[in-house]
Amino acid sequence: MRLLLIRHGQTPGNVLGQLDTAFPGPGLTELGQRQAEALPRSLGRENIGGIYASTLVRTQLTAAPLAEALGLETHVLDGLQEIEAGDLEKATDHESHHTYMSTVFAWTDGRLDVRMPGGTDGHAFFARYDAAIEKVAAAGHPTAAVVSHGAAIRCWAGNRSEEIDSAFASHHQLANTGIVILEGDPGLGWRLLHWDQSPVGGMALVDATAEDPTGEAF
Repeated sequence: MRLLLIRHGQTPGNVLGQLDTAFPGPGLTELGQRQAEALPRSLGRENIGGIYASTLVRTQLTAAPLAEALGLETHVLDGLQEIEAGDLEKATDHESHHTYMSTVFAWTDGRLDVRMPGGTDGHAFFARYDAAIEKVAAAGHPTAAVVSHGAAIRCWAGNRSEEIDSAFASHHQLANTGIVILEGDPGLGWRLLHWDQSPVGGMALVDATAEDPTGEAF
C-alpha cells in the first residue's frame, strides 16, 4: 500500500514554540486552516481510499477539507497522537526542546529504553503507533492518508523505513502539512518514496517566524 503520513496544520502552540502534546490539544491558526485547505488541491492525483487522523483535534481539523473533497469519512485512531512530552508539556525553552527531540531521535535510533522525562519510553510509542498503522493497512486501501504529528511521524518513519535512519529523520524538517510517503505493509516493511519538508501548498504557506521544535531540523 501507499501510506501518506501528513503532519497537521499550524497551531497556536506551533507559533509559540510550545511542546503541546496533551489531549485534546488546540485547533488551527488561520494559516493552519489555509494549509489544511490546500490538501485537496495538492493531493488530487493520489488515489486516496481512506483518511485517518489522531485523537487530537488539530489532525481532525486538518483532515476535514480533504475528507469533504473526496466524500470520505475521517477515521479517528488512537495511537496516531503526538509523542507525549511528560514533564516538558507546554515548555517553550530551548533546553526542553532539545531534551524532547533528543529522546525522540534516540527512539528512532533504536534506543527504546530511553524515557521521556515524566513520560513514556520508545517501546510504548512504537507499540501504539504500529498498532494504529496496522489497522490502516488492514482496511485494504491502495492509498491511505494519515494525518498525524511532527515528532511522531519523524520518529516512526525514520525507524520503520528501510532507506532512512535517525540521522536522516533528524536532519530533515517536517513543516506543518509536510508529507512523508511510504510504500509497503506492516509485514514486509516500508520503503520511503518521498519526504516533503515544506507545506503541501508551497512556501507561501510557511511561517518563517514561528519556532517549531517538533518540525525543524535537529
